[in-house]
Amino acid sequence: MKKQVTPDGLTVPGRSTGLIGALANTYLLNLIVRKELRVRYRGSALGMLWSYAKPAVQFLVFFFAIGVFMGMNRNIENYVVYMFSGVIVINYFSEIFGNATRILIGNKDLVKKIYLQRELFPLSSVVVAFVHFVPQVVILVIGALIFGWRPGVMNLAAFLLGLVIITVFGLGLGLFAGALNVMYRDAENFVDLLLMMVTWTSPVLYMWTMVREVLSGSWEWLWYVYMLNPISAVVELFHKAFWEPTRGVDSTLMLPSLWTWAGIGLLMSCVVLFIGDRTFKHYDGRFAQEL
Repeated sequence: MKKQVTPDGLTVPGRSTGLIGALANTYLLNLIVRKELRVRYRGSALGMLWSYAKPAVQFLVFFFAIGVFMGMNRNIENYVVYMFSGVIVINYFSEIFGNATRILIGNKDLVKKIYLQRELFPLSSVVVAFVHFVPQVVILVIGALIFGWRPGVMNLAAFLLGLVIITVFGLGLGLFAGALNVMYRDAENFVDLLLMMVTWTSPVLYMWTMVREVLSGSWEWLWYVYMLNPISAVVELFHKAFWEPTRGVDSTLMLPSLWTWAGIGLLMSCVVLFIGDRTFKHYDGRFAQEL
């Protein structure tokens, strides 16, 4: 949608310039992010320190409850690093997708009173999720170092590529679901169901080899459906980034053709982002009325 400009060179309000235009408005984006963080930690004495405390406790619980007591360390070397590498992917994706779905409803008074690029709200969900993602990565790095983590260039590249894919994918789905949630409130319940399943539809708690073994023969086509999920590729990229370089891990256990699947995941994420952006722009003019 093209911008309408007055003879004085001023932009006519009420016309969305899409995601690209919202990205350029860093001042308003910063204000919304600060508001969301302030609301999140209102009345909290520790504030952002909870972003470090929660993943640290989560890491320790996984190590003892699942790794030691349930014996998963015997089946998968350095299991806690393996699992936590996938868990932080799921946490980051879930926060982007879930918050972006609800954020227009949560800010309905602001949306109804003044016009600003509505894409700024889902974008702020990405920034807030990233703020909470960083402490989880810090805890994971500390834990991985304990297990002898020695990353190379390709391991760091896997992390960066995985981060890009999951961010683009989560934002695309968030734009799509956020727009639909304004029109049909059932959307957020459907998103909750998806987020309940996402941990189990990617190799977070188990290895990809288990899925490949089951989905063989006449069921082989389901393996490709499973791997076409960008989250599966991202989880494996994070395994390569954090789990593979730890002490005692057999690198042959990594997913073959990982970079190919990562490329497919990036392509699919870009397609989802395009669809989400177009859907958001399509319903943008009706948001204030529906809210």
